[in-house]
Amino acid sequence: MDQTFDAHRQLWVDREERAERLISLIGGLYRNHGVVTSLRGQRLINLSAIGILNAVTFAQQTYGDGADLEGLENVLLALREIGPGEASLDLSRLYAGFQEAGSEDLEAYLRAELAPVLGSDAPAAPTDVVLYGFGRIGRLLARILISHAGNGDGLRLRAVVVRRGSDNDLMKRASLLQRDSVHGPFQGTVTVDEEHNTILANGTLIQVIYADDPAAIDYTSYGIHDAIVVDNTGRWRDEEGLSQHLRSAGVARVLLTAPGKGALKNIVHGINDATITAEDRIVSAASCTTNAITPVLKVINDAYGVVHGHVETVHSFTNDQNLIDNFHKGDRRGRSAALNMVITETGAATAVAKALPELEGRLSGSSIRVPTPDVSLAILNLTLERATTRDAVNDLLRDIARNSSLRQQIDFIESPEVVSSDFVGSHRAGIVDGLATISHEKNLILYVWYDNEFGYSCQVVRVLERIAGSHPRVLPERVPA
Repeated sequence: MDQTFDAHRQLWVDREERAERLISLIGGLYRNHGVVTSLRGQRLINLSAIGILNAVTFAQQTYGDGADLEGLENVLLALREIGPGEASLDLSRLYAGFQEAGSEDLEAYLRAELAPVLGSDAPAAPTDVVLYGFGRIGRLLARILISHAGNGDGLRLRAVVVRRGSDNDLMKRASLLQRDSVHGPFQGTVTVDEEHNTILANGTLIQVIYADDPAAIDYTSYGIHDAIVVDNTGRWRDEEGLSQHLRSAGVARVLLTAPGKGALKNIVHGINDATITAEDRIVSAASCTTNAITPVLKVINDAYGVVHGHVETVHSFTNDQNLIDNFHKGDRRGRSAALNMVITETGAATAVAKALPELEGRLSGSSIRVPTPDVSLAILNLTLERATTRDAVNDLLRDIARNSSLRQQIDFIESPEVVSSDFVGSHRAGIVDGLATISHEKNLILYVWYDNEFGYSCQVVRVLERIAGSHPRVLPERVPA
């Protein structure tokens, strides 16, 4: 028994040591070449040795990948020799392709696969980003942008604009960035320069600008030019209100992190982000719920046709509700968010049609706010044109989540033990709970979990990358959904 124990212990030590070597290779490719590495969609950048081991185990158990730690190390060493240009590389799929090809020369195989990103083409000019507002979404966007800083050639977080709340406002803002009751501590260091009103987070210098008027800020005086302003205040939601940002010097475009009103384009990345043009100076990233359900609805509508449906969201409470009973201008929202389930409205069902016009008029929706701080659940009750089965629907959505161009938007899970807190920090827009799927001929009910804070923020960053044209080339290419 002792020998068996020692053997397992030594195997773990060897695996941990190899994973630690991978960290250096992953980081070097990211910093020096702008290469984002992942395993079946899970980013490896900034992961610990344990995080890498978990990612490898997940890929092997879920996809049957043959990419063990030794294989991954060989791929990373070959990539270091090749020195590709900016790209998003799925190491599992690259290694699987190498094995299927039966090739003996890994470097030669990778050079052929990475041909589109080899050469001396200069990277695109970096794009300045300004966060207008620094609430729940604003701070998560800051965390993501900082973690994506890489070699500095993509999106660059340059400033945060807020209204001064107290004499020690800057310290409080920095503390809220560093500490989060839901998402945990910031992975890195945060320091404050009160003389210059700046926050330095992992080498990203963020200018904090205090202003009340979005149209009267001279960003160029801070060295910020042609910036994308991300308005996450929700104060203005139409083109007229948001166009105030464009009157400030140094602003090129505006992105709203809420459902847009009027003729404003509502963008759900993966669905209609290709409709963004250079002429679109103001766009919306829609809502967290719209981002969670629209990709799933597209897949189901394409496969079976949706006659009509109802969307019920079981949504974590938000900051516009009261902690204890008190006056609130909204119906029911004055009652304690921490003690009650609160029926409220949602525009997500009708907003789907702004990204997916073929579902215009086919969906209704309502919402129940519940006493949890994050992660929500959308229940899609659909009537289909063509009959199907539970297994067929689950097989379809599982395949979409693993292999299609919508894999960043849709995840799929089948576990009898998962609950809402298990999805805190999910990068996907929505996660289909396969064990909860109900199907009877043309009636289909789907349960879709979503981190209404972090998952949505990831979608916002993807829209930002689309606007800026800064998303690295994805290789191997994803199969269209």
